[in-house]
Amino acid sequence: MPAFTGFPETTLHFLEELAANNNREWFEENKARYEDLVREPALDFIAAMAPRLAKLSDQIIAAPKKTGGSLMRVYKDTRFSRDKTPYKTNIGIQFRHALGKDVHAPGYYLHIDPTECFVGVGLWHPDAAPLAALNA
Repeated sequence: MPAFTGFPETTLHFLEELAANNNREWFEENKARYEDLVREPALDFIAAMAPRLAKLSDQIIAAPKKTGGSLMRVYKDTRFSRDKTPYKTNIGIQFRHALGKDVHAPGYYLHIDPTECFVGVGLWHPDAAPLAALNA
């Protein structure tokens, strides 16, 4: 995997275009751009973060995989949402604890979109038992 040199200058513009054209036809026509401007640089970033995170903890995982790794999928779960647009218009990257099986595990989250970027640390929507343990 190549070294991370940053996201291309047009990455945020691509995400803006996706937000304006959030439909399957447009995405299929632009999937190669998604790969070049979003997925591949994000996977390079994740790979570059692995040794840095290992210095903090050997329990935080940086998995640069196309599916099932640290990069969150572009496809939205619209089953229970009022917003039925099929694609996420941000880059979501999670570095979770080794024992965690999903996004609810403790860890770090990086959010990148054209209007805001932020880092989150901790637990997202924890189950009742872990939440109660934190408050004990």
